[in-house]
Amino acid sequence: MDDQLPLFVLPMVLFPGELQELRVFEPRYRQMLDTCILDERPFGLVNNDPFNPVNGWDGPRTHGCEAIIVEHETRGMNHFITIQGGRRFTVEEVIEPALPPFTDPTMEVFVTEDGAMADVEELVNHIGPDHDNHRLYISAKVAYMHETEQPLSEHQDERLRHIVQDVLQRVGEGMNIDGEVLTGWVDDFCNEHITGLPSSIYHVASLLLNTNESRQQVLSSTTPEEALTELELHMGPVILQEE
Repeated sequence: MDDQLPLFVLPMVLFPGELQELRVFEPRYRQMLDTCILDERPFGLVNNDPFNPVNGWDGPRTHGCEAIIVEHETRGMNHFITIQGGRRFTVEEVIEPALPPFTDPTMEVFVTEDGAMADVEELVNHIGPDHDNHRLYISAKVAYMHETEQPLSEHQDERLRHIVQDVLQRVGEGMNIDGEVLTGWVDDFCNEHITGLPSSIYHVASLLLNTNESRQQVLSSTTPEEALTELELHMGPVILQEE
């Protein structure tokens, strides 16, 4: 199998285990999706980095997450997919796409007056048979990150629960939820989403963090302790001191 992972580069962060829905309409990603579905392979979802362009496109950040296609529907020229986060990875080598964006002067001929873009076949034919890369999308050689199988320590589990309790308590009080009902809601949430495993950190982060940068920092963490510390930093609860 090709050792290059296709990359979907956009302002979004996917966590392991998280479900997200995407609408795919750009020619480069329609080509990528056709390849992934045909070969039954995942792609990588990576937050974009506009300061490191790749052949005119926004480049990828260093850390991303494998995206496994669990549902797919085609409506006209649009693909609607549901993806689930798989393994985290680091980008080791970026392989640039064969063509620049439609905003490039050399690509203006492929955009009609009403803004419609050329289809995949027309763009691939433009590349020519002698080009060694006919991919319209960015791909990369990646290294999958090691995930520890050790469960969270008692103190780490307590800190994660404290983050959730602090956030939900504030939300509940802002909604004037009855104290007893709120306590039951918080307990049920913790029991459902915190399992004692490091993956619980990513699950909680996917539910509570709402900015790409805060999500990126947790995704990029090399250890559960680092991920938990980043989550505490961005959620802002009182941090428990270990006895």
